[in-house]
Amino acid sequence: MTISDNAPSYNPRLFSHWIAAGLGSGFLPKAPGTWGSLAALLPAWLILQTAGVTGLLIASLLVSILGCWNCAIVLPRLPTNDPGWIVIDEWAGQWLCLALLLPFFDSLTLTFLIAFVVFRLFDIFKPWPVSRAEKLGPAWWSIMADDIVAGLMGAGLVIAGLQALSFIA
Repeated sequence: MTISDNAPSYNPRLFSHWIAAGLGSGFLPKAPGTWGSLAALLPAWLILQTAGVTGLLIASLLVSILGCWNCAIVLPRLPTNDPGWIVIDEWAGQWLCLALLLPFFDSLTLTFLIAFVVFRLFDIFKPWPVSRAEKLGPAWWSIMADDIVAGLMGAGLVIAGLQALSFIA
């Protein structure tokens, strides 16, 4: 694996950097957030197999807490407050979006695909309130908050769309 150009401040000797990078997925070249979200899907599937949807929701909460704590440790050592290689936030937001959508679909594959696409769209384009969450509080919080809001909004949009379709039909 090649460490991408967007990771000049990474220190491979620090376990905290490995965690912040989503077990290294944030160091893949080009689009680290997309790689991080994609890498989060396999552990999500494993969690679902062993602990179900509730387990995935709990895991999303735990990764959110771990991400805040980890970013609070990592960020003071870095030259920027939101380096692209930090993707633990994508893991938390992707898992939250997926867990919220799972009860609404029969197909696990379709749910994973929809959750991935809508989460990435909200994370990339950052409509309000995602953009607002990105500016709230200290950097260790705002890094995590915008992805949590993106996960909530992505799932909310899909659920609202499904409700509208069932109302029309």
